[in-house]
Amino acid sequence: MLEIAKKIKQAGGTLYLVGGAIRNQLLNMPVIDEDYCVTGLSKEQFQILFPETKIQGKDFPVFILNQKEIALARKERKIGKGHKEFEFLTSPEITIEEDLARRDITINSIAQDILTGEMIDPFHGRDDIQKRILRKTTDAFSEDPLRVYRVARLMTTLYQPLEIIGKEEQFIVEVDTLKAMEQLKTELLTLSKERVFCEFRKAISSQKPSIFFETLRKAKVLEVHFPEIANLIGKTQPEKHHPEGDSYQHTMISVDNSAKLTSDLAIRFSCLVHDLGKGVTPKEMLPHHYGHEEKGVKLVQSLGNKIGVPNSWIKCGKIAAKWHMKGGIFEKMTAKKQVELIENIEKSMLGLQGLRIVVACDKSRYQEDLQETFKQIKFATLAEQCLQQVTGDKIRKQYPNLIGKQFGEKLHQERINWIKSIDRK
Repeated sequence: MLEIAKKIKQAGGTLYLVGGAIRNQLLNMPVIDEDYCVTGLSKEQFQILFPETKIQGKDFPVFILNQKEIALARKERKIGKGHKEFEFLTSPEITIEEDLARRDITINSIAQDILTGEMIDPFHGRDDIQKRILRKTTDAFSEDPLRVYRVARLMTTLYQPLEIIGKEEQFIVEVDTLKAMEQLKTELLTLSKERVFCEFRKAISSQKPSIFFETLRKAKVLEVHFPEIANLIGKTQPEKHHPEGDSYQHTMISVDNSAKLTSDLAIRFSCLVHDLGKGVTPKEMLPHHYGHEEKGVKLVQSLGNKIGVPNSWIKCGKIAAKWHMKGGIFEKMTAKKQVELIENIEKSMLGLQGLRIVVACDKSRYQEDLQETFKQIKFATLAEQCLQQVTGDKIRKQYPNLIGKQFGEKLHQERINWIKSIDRK
């Protein structure tokens, strides 16, 4: 970008690296995207300088040059409710400081002159990086409701495992910024489900997805798009089986466990939603949650629809909600019940290994024992052996006259017999 910066300088402008790239450099984290900002030039001047550039964006121009995004410094003014209701102004007179002022939080409001290396940090973002604080840049933060979810998601992005840094060094959201997030509560409903899902997806892709939900809870906005999860708060559980706390705390542990076992986001989602049924348990039934499995199936669909979750994820989540308890007690079930589980899960989108991960994440209270818990759950291996040993082809050869329902019943019974024979060995 050095040659581009020189050409811009000769024309009277300045090229800056801005935003997340600067933040990640200062945190010694990988730089994934590089965004640039130009001051001192108009759109027409930039196009004359770089006629090969491509332009994106309807409201304000973003130039694509050398596969990098370059935007002109801009101001913005809110003209209505929601994430999109803004009026944008670009002009050669707008300074880099004015451009940075419209950004969400201070650690994203830093720029670096490409030619000189000078850091432009009018809102003390570098200090907040040192203090591990997310702080709104200006009161303009409250003009865009999407920033609520971006802050919560960024908290998951900035998380680093304890073996890398000490617990006391994890980022926190500054109190006034949490209050600003809470004040945007009603405007969150103006966001499209696609916008919400985008941030949600990034959050559960992280090493510790629970931080996303915890941040929203602290800002008192969790119930806006995630009421099914918020309803788990305060839903007590039998302490003997759940010393970790209420159903919400258990769910947070489960989804964090999933990040240790799989990168499959559909399975991570399934771990998040496996106990949603506990959120509607009547108070008089607590701390027990009889029938929460079936209740949870409808709630998975409700949450999935609300935030635009892919249908494949929803199907996996429903299976997790319905079958995770039986997966957890597989060894104690009769052979008939075991085969019922095997045949249902084997055909499902979640699959046997997917359910095994859900059960392990559900059972493990602490990440230290997660791998051992996972190893001890052997129903998936046994199920796969059963399906390999007792196949439809083998049954057809043994019983060529059986068709339709009779064939299915025979296949089912032979699998039960195989499980019983394994139990006797």
